[in-house]
Amino acid sequence: QVQLVESGGGLVQAGGSLRLSCVASGSISSINAMGWYRQAPGKQRELVAGISSGGATNYADSVKGRFTISDPNAKNTVYLQMNSLKPEDTAVYYCNANVRPSGSWLARDYWGQGTQVTVSS
Repeated sequence: QVQLVESGGGLVQAGGSLRLSCVASGSISSINAMGWYRQAPGKQRELVAGISSGGATNYADSVKGRFTISDPNAKNTVYLQMNSLKPEDTAVYYCNANVRPSGSWLARDYWGQGTQVTVSS
């Protein structure tokens, strides 16, 4: 069993900053990649940022230059530093990890429960 637990969401004014954290725990053999997605009301879930086990990162165009994803691999933790937040960043943010559980040859995606980020104008 693999669990992802997020923290760090909240309410912030436009131009402010927040840092989201996600910790993966349980029977983990390896993690191939971790990332953050978000879903605003009435919209589809979208990728915000991702990082591979090798450290390669990718970002949605809308957050480039404002958000930074980082992953202290040894602790199975990923952070999303969000700066210069805008009202359009308001959404539920979900942590995602592609994990190979212990005793399995196959990797699969796991999701956290989501954390609300609200940016007021």
